[in-house]
Amino acid sequence: MRIGVYICHCGGNISDIVNIGEAVEFAKKQKDVVLVRDNGHICSNEGQMLVLSDIREFKLDKIVIAACSPSFQGQTFMKMMERAGLNPYVLEMANIREQCSWAHINYPEEATEKAKDLTNIAISKVRLDTPLSKAKMPIGKRVLVIGGGIAGIQAALDLGDAGFKVYLVEEKPTIGGHMAQLSKTFPTEDCSACILSPKMSDVAAHPNIELLTYSEVIAISGYLGNYNAKIKIKPTYVDPSKCTCCGDCSEVCPVDVPNEFNEGLSFRKAIYIPTDIAVPHSFTLDIENCLGLLPLACAKCRDACDAKAINYDQYEKTMDITVDTIIVATGFDIFNPAEKPVFGFGKYENVLTALQLERLVEHEESGKNLVDIGNKIAFIQCVGSRDEQIKKEYCSRVCCMYATKLAQLLKRNRPERDIYIFYTDLRAYGKGFEEYYKRAQKNGVKYIRGRTAEIQENPKNKKLILKVEDTLTRSLIEGEFDTVILSTGMVPSEGTKKIRDILRIGRTTDGFLAEAHPKFKPVDTLTEGIFLAGTVQGPKDIPDTVAQASAAAARAIRLMNKGEYEAEPITASIDEELCAGCGVCISVCPYDAIAFEAEGARKFAKVNEMLCKGCGSCAGSCPSGAAQQKWFNTEQIKEMLRAIL
Repeated sequence: MRIGVYICHCGGNISDIVNIGEAVEFAKKQKDVVLVRDNGHICSNEGQMLVLSDIREFKLDKIVIAACSPSFQGQTFMKMMERAGLNPYVLEMANIREQCSWAHINYPEEATEKAKDLTNIAISKVRLDTPLSKAKMPIGKRVLVIGGGIAGIQAALDLGDAGFKVYLVEEKPTIGGHMAQLSKTFPTEDCSACILSPKMSDVAAHPNIELLTYSEVIAISGYLGNYNAKIKIKPTYVDPSKCTCCGDCSEVCPVDVPNEFNEGLSFRKAIYIPTDIAVPHSFTLDIENCLGLLPLACAKCRDACDAKAINYDQYEKTMDITVDTIIVATGFDIFNPAEKPVFGFGKYENVLTALQLERLVEHEESGKNLVDIGNKIAFIQCVGSRDEQIKKEYCSRVCCMYATKLAQLLKRNRPERDIYIFYTDLRAYGKGFEEYYKRAQKNGVKYIRGRTAEIQENPKNKKLILKVEDTLTRSLIEGEFDTVILSTGMVPSEGTKKIRDILRIGRTTDGFLAEAHPKFKPVDTLTEGIFLAGTVQGPKDIPDTVAQASAAAARAIRLMNKGEYEAEPITASIDEELCAGCGVCISVCPYDAIAFEAEGARKFAKVNEMLCKGCGSCAGSCPSGAAQQKWFNTEQIKEMLRAIL
């Protein structure tokens, strides 16, 4: 056995704290180590060529690299091993950057000793490493896109245009998501519907896209190349091929329901079209608010429909599909400002959310006022964002700019309006954002840096009294306003929470879904074949959402175009001779990757390596030691412990 050890300076990230010379001399003394080198950037082309040359010259058969995290550059070095003709699983990495120099930046001596220990652990483990082979499996060209907002729409169109079969599932009766509710988009103030509606129409007409609205993914099993999805399709009680959208059914409907598309500021009927640009463009019967079908209590809509498009005999059904990859684009919800009672949302009629104002502006511009919001208006920023009290410390990114946009639109519709924006920090980070903000200032929008401490209502005129500390001048501001607009932030949607549990995707501390790596794999998840698009991964604006949706589609295409997939070999294995058939491993497996198999009267556990993610739960809980983790077996772990102790 001939082990080569390489210790990286990482451009000073490691060498500024860790004494590289000491670490090199320590590694030279270890058993089976025939070569030790240090290098400024071992991940660079020059560094990799050095290792490749040494493997040939010194006949190295196992390699240890003490550098950064394996999740950061592990794949880089594994590919390097393959180029050298060695199995990539006889490589070990010691993480002496994140776990030594970064963690103990003020304690160089301790960081150096820890670096030695971690390097020694890696050397001890690599001695027992054996080559592993990847299983190959076929992969087709079928994709499930979950969520029909702008992210899901863009991903579906990219995939469909590339010749892939796409199933686009949306839980609401129409695709479009929150973007359909917007009046204009910042900073160019383009008509939101003008951008979105052609894409919605393209989805409905695309030969490679099967659109499933009013539908919900209720279960997913399987693995890359063989995901099995069960989809619940709710009845609309209207045949879209017959519906002429004449509106006769809605006119005779006796039920009035708050219109969710207009954020409750207007009413709709129990049979309705969600929006003027709805796709599919057909009426939907809201069974939860209908007077009743079983038993039939009304039937006025059916009687009024000359096209005979209404069918009360429709029932909920399920659909099973098999796909190769999945893109999750379940979007966001807006923060419920009722969780911050200090702002008076739900208590005072003239406290509105920014999304409600979007709908008001849209109607105001068309001359159909839903609510008169008056002439003196205040925006309060960071409602549901950057707030430690409610454990939402992240910035929602879009609030500063959409408040600026709405303020400008309000001023344009009625120039005499007096508009204030009370902000924490103004974040105009995107292309054209700074210029847009300055233009708003020139147009008379007043920006005050300060958090609102209190909102009260003047009982005489029902106007709102705001008390704010100007943190720039240290002065207190108190004023009366006709309307207060809460710039609410983004939170993970309910659909995101459901799909997270179904797919077992990790989440970040703020509740959004976690990507595999923020730099290397920003749209991948840790589960191969499942990708993230849009605000399901975190707050972002429309351009970033569209870009990420196209990136997710490209990553899926990259996988499927190969025609076959190599499965990661770091999985569990079970020794059938030692297995007692107790079933403990089956009960603890979070991926349902283990099942019983029978051989005559005897049964034993068997691992499906395509489903197994190598978490090690079975190996840790197996009472007989039959379950082992490849690349982290019991003997290797014991050797690592001996090295450190």
